[in-house]
Amino acid sequence: MSMQVGPAEGDDDVVSAINTTPLVDVMLVLLIIFLITIPVVTHTVPVSLPKDRNQPTQTKPENITLNVTKEGDYFWNGRPIADIPTLVDKLKEVAVKVPQPEVHIRADQDGRYEFVGKVVVALQRAGIYKIAFITEPPPNSVAQ
Repeated sequence: MSMQVGPAEGDDDVVSAINTTPLVDVMLVLLIIFLITIPVVTHTVPVSLPKDRNQPTQTKPENITLNVTKEGDYFWNGRPIADIPTLVDKLKEVAVKVPQPEVHIRADQDGRYEFVGKVVVALQRAGIYKIAFITEPPPNSVAQ
């Protein structure tokens, strides 16, 4: 009895078919991994996320508008403010009013966040709790 181990004599043709067995094995392993990990990923802490909406600004005479330029200059209702301590002093005078006025912060989009952060810290130090950030609505948006 003899057994042939190599290719048969005269059978030197090249096999042109693609062996898809390793591809199927890899795909099945990936499918199993995704089926196992997806339920773990979807079990997160349930939170109620805020909805996107634009509210028109209600301009009242007692509202205060603080403008912050991209250079870091501050303006109180259009009038320049020298520095942050001066701003805090003015805010402390306003913070004791009843009802407390709302402060609207209008900052340049190209400005550094540091400048806006200093204004927010000044508002906290003065005891102001009604703060609003004024932005431009996105183009082609409809108010809801």
